[in-house]
Amino acid sequence: MSLVDLIMPKLGESIMEATILKWHKQPGDKVAQDETVLDIATDKVDSEVPSTAEGIMEEVLFKENDVVPIGTVIAKIRVGAGTSAAAASTAPAPKKEYEEAKVVEEIPFVPQATAPATATSNGVRFYSPLVLNIAQSEGIGMQELENIPGTGQDGRVSKKDILAYVANRSVSHKPASISQPVAAAEPVAAVSNNQVTIAAQSSPAATTVYSGNVEIIEMDRMRKMIAKHMVDSKNTSPHVTSFAECDVTNLVLWREKVKKEFEKREGEKITFTPLFIEAIVKSIKKYPWLSSSVDGDKIIVKKDLNIGMATALPNGNLIVPVIKNADQLNLVGLTKQVNGLANAARTGKLKPDDTAGGTFTLTNVGTFGSIMGTPIINQPQVAIMAVGAIKKRPMVIETPQGDTIGIRHMMYISLSYDHRIIDGSLGSTFLNAVSKELENFDSNRSI
Repeated sequence: MSLVDLIMPKLGESIMEATILKWHKQPGDKVAQDETVLDIATDKVDSEVPSTAEGIMEEVLFKENDVVPIGTVIAKIRVGAGTSAAAASTAPAPKKEYEEAKVVEEIPFVPQATAPATATSNGVRFYSPLVLNIAQSEGIGMQELENIPGTGQDGRVSKKDILAYVANRSVSHKPASISQPVAAAEPVAAVSNNQVTIAAQSSPAATTVYSGNVEIIEMDRMRKMIAKHMVDSKNTSPHVTSFAECDVTNLVLWREKVKKEFEKREGEKITFTPLFIEAIVKSIKKYPWLSSSVDGDKIIVKKDLNIGMATALPNGNLIVPVIKNADQLNLVGLTKQVNGLANAARTGKLKPDDTAGGTFTLTNVGTFGSIMGTPIINQPQVAIMAVGAIKKRPMVIETPQGDTIGIRHMMYISLSYDHRIIDGSLGSTFLNAVSKELENFDSNRSI
């Protein structure tokens, strides 16, 4: 018998840590190879961590809501013939380890009433993005945050710690707001109700009071991250949006003609998304600055064309899986990538690396009936394109015999871009290039 370390896996090139959301296995539980042991979260996506061995869960080294660096041992699994939960629970060594773990678990709770939580070994206290977001939304400054006792590893403040602090803070402030009118009864009596309300709202200790028939819904973790990313993007990039109108009749008729044969041959339904991505990739080849990022006064042009596609989740949130090296895929490859990533996103099966490394993003607002949109840039990218709903409209058609009126499939497209490096001329030229690729689609194209 031996112990196998379960390690926090690598989750993408830019991801250095993850938060433990839920343990599915506890000490003494049987674990099968590749069975899900715990759920983790990064600032991009939630993911499952499978077991790397078959055996008995020996020890869990971190608690839920702990932030753990990549490559850290998070649990130990006992493997070997004859291993059982009963044997593990009765062996002297595990019992000693259990008793030690119990003592360690109690240590963080002893000094809470008398001293702030400990700092990390380098003297700088670490805070997860989730904790910082909660602190910001609750108006908790860094000085106040430093004094919140932490129960996480090395005295770190967990989500549970800061939410408990916020709840206690709100309770502690309520008596003060109630007692104030009693201590100053005469002045309050001479003030109008409106003035009292304004004073209460301006007080730092006051809680927001909502009038009328309202429902208060707490944002989930993903919605909070989306909100932060959107605000950060607006604060980072000066947004400009350009619009174009496309005649996509040839594209629509071609898809309608081949979709049954395509599904029968490839086992995949062909949507408009891979066709849009194909046009985007061809246009970026002509105007490579649209696939770049800004680093201070440097422009980083990305040679790998990784196209993100905004995908709606069943709970209403959005996530952006990324098609890597989209310029190296044919239409069949693009279709399989689009469908595979979209299904993985909707079923919660995306891996952290599936959302990393995007260089340009496409969002289809037409899916929800909108004819156009002004999307927000997905940082650190410099541009994002939105496609609207395809509508039949009477249009003037130029022919060698003169102008005529015909029914055409029309669509608006829009491009939001970072005005620090993408000027209106380049942004509009690129958008027009995409439009021409869609309008000049070969309706006799083979699959």
